[in-house]
Amino acid sequence: MIAHDSGRRCGPTLLAFVGIAALSCAGGETRLRANSEFRWGGDAEGGAPFVEADPADPTRVRGFDVEIAGMIAGGLGRTPRFVQVAWASIQQSVERGDFDAGLSGVEDRPELRARFAVSLPYFEFREVLAVRPADSTRFRRLSDLAGKRVATLGSTQAYELLLAAQTESGLIPVSYDDDVHPYSDLLDGRVDAVLLDHVIAERSLRRLGRFVIQPEPVAIGHYVAIFASHNGALRDSASAILRARMGDGSLERIFREWSVWDDAQARHFASVSNEAVDLAAGAAALPRSASAYVPALARAAAITLAISCLAMLLAVMVGSAVAVGRVYGSRLTRIAITAYVEVIRGTPVLLQLFVLYYGLSSVIRLPALAAAILGLGLNYAAYESEIHRAALEAIPRAQLEAARTLGLSEWQILRLVRGPQALRLALAPMTNDFVALLKDSSLVSVITVVELTKQTAIYATNIGGWLVPGILCAAVYLAMSLPLSLVARQLEQRWKRP
Repeated sequence: MIAHDSGRRCGPTLLAFVGIAALSCAGGETRLRANSEFRWGGDAEGGAPFVEADPADPTRVRGFDVEIAGMIAGGLGRTPRFVQVAWASIQQSVERGDFDAGLSGVEDRPELRARFAVSLPYFEFREVLAVRPADSTRFRRLSDLAGKRVATLGSTQAYELLLAAQTESGLIPVSYDDDVHPYSDLLDGRVDAVLLDHVIAERSLRRLGRFVIQPEPVAIGHYVAIFASHNGALRDSASAILRARMGDGSLERIFREWSVWDDAQARHFASVSNEAVDLAAGAAALPRSASAYVPALARAAAITLAISCLAMLLAVMVGSAVAVGRVYGSRLTRIAITAYVEVIRGTPVLLQLFVLYYGLSSVIRLPALAAAILGLGLNYAAYESEIHRAALEAIPRAQLEAARTLGLSEWQILRLVRGPQALRLALAPMTNDFVALLKDSSLVSVITVVELTKQTAIYATNIGGWLVPGILCAAVYLAMSLPLSLVARQLEQRWKRP
């Protein structure tokens, strides 16, 4: 009886102890599993030879950065684990602790060394100009491209070089979100040259052909692995592994397999092997202050506002015509117009911009700004048409019959009776649509327009954080949209009164 009673009292305590022990073991197992992995982040969208989805098994990735990450993991006694992340977000994800290291053609720049623990440079690349064959003798260096459009990836060493050259020689930098369309746009005549890493340029030349890579490099750069600033010990271990693999020929074998080995790499390996690499070099170069970016953000805000106003004007004009066609048109006209409205409303505006700018380039090569205005305008025209149609149909039928009794034609009824009242009903929703369009204008960065959001992303990448750039960007958007929202509310309140 005593034993039974004692067992009852000790039961919950024993269960609690077992539960805590199990949780501790589980936590220890989780930590052990985490410590047994080398998590590294990269962007498979960047493609070979950096990181790409394996065609034989799309769930796996391949590329020389994949093999280098595996090499580092093996040297650490860990298992490599790839984490997909957008290339522009690698730095922020490293700081957040999403993974141990970032490798995906990450360029060694002073601002990186100010914020991260940076490995020794394991690959040397050259920034090279690509031009059309007819321009190969005219455009040999950046100084030859005054007033010309030169494409590159945003937030890269090449983009910084173009910004500096813009001040010196007056060329026009054109920023892209990927490294495929700069070269296709070069062939289509939308840009006059492309400045990017020789690895990317040679890959595109093999795929597309029909352009020339100038032999004289514009600048030299290096790829590195980046670690969080507090992970200096892990960085040192990774650098030691990389140095050893440079010495035993393992890295050379990887680069030869991916066809990126040349005499420049041999000289770079020799310099790294013979010299002590100062891993803190360049740490004194600090990110630029917010005030340095204000002019660029102001220009981008002006572009955003101009695109939004012109696109909204187009949307109202086309939307009004579509609404009139749906109300007054023949059956065939109504069917065609309804198809347009449903197709536009049923597909993403991002897809429409891609089709308009890239898909139709073989038929008509629209400038980026024109494509942005046309794409947004035609998209919002579908929504505006529904607003105007509903407003036209909301006019009491008795007024229309009275106008017909007075002998007015349908055109006169629309212009003098129905139209003015419908405009009054539609004006507040139209204002709300304009606020939405103002924000959706951020999508046009995919077709090389550097509007407010794109410029903010470049700013955030350069300084290594989104807090200040995000606040500035939000403040500018609010400054542009709040007055419109206030106007819409005032109109609604005013027109509610008898």
